[in-house]
Amino acid sequence: MRRLAVRLRVATTLRAAFASFIRPPAGACGRAGRPALASCVLAACLVVGLTSRAAAQDVGLPIGASPAAAQVEDLDGNPVDTGSLIRGKPTLVEFWATWCPLCKALQPRLDAAKKKYGDKVDFIIIGVAVNETPRRIKKHLEDNPLPGPIFYDRRGAAVRAFRAPATSYVVILDADGKVAYTGSGSDQPIGETLAKVLGG
Repeated sequence: MRRLAVRLRVATTLRAAFASFIRPPAGACGRAGRPALASCVLAACLVVGLTSRAAAQDVGLPIGASPAAAQVEDLDGNPVDTGSLIRGKPTLVEFWATWCPLCKALQPRLDAAKKKYGDKVDFIIIGVAVNETPRRIKKHLEDNPLPGPIFYDRRGAAVRAFRAPATSYVVILDADGKVAYTGSGSDQPIGETLAKVLGG
């Protein structure tokens, strides 16, 4: 019971910290404290990864919802509207960071899905701004390619629009731009869900 209580407290800390890192409480996780916040997020991500698979899928936007458009940036600082990235076919969006171990563990599933469904599904990566910079992301990509283009969420607009509770959070939209799936953690049924969305 004590271990479960600890997990619940840390998971609650994750949701609060990750969703509010753009406007942290005074004296807690301000600009100077972002490295500490990243450590909190990282620790909580590990806890989320230990929860059950069924619970991990009950996060973020509700099924059938349409995420609001949000302004992000490409890695050269040019503004991009997320609404322009959803182009009339199923789209997978992952919230990601270079320091996220669950993202790394999930990537083989995303790579396999990209290989199988890449001509029918768009893959988009949103790089969160917690303890992260475009320069660091570019450096990471030199040796670690991702299954889709990556955009930098400098002000957390996409985090709020998609209600992202953590890194490794995945949203799959159908061809009408409505949420067909949400989940987080390394053990997500990416391929199976895309097959269903595509009518397979």
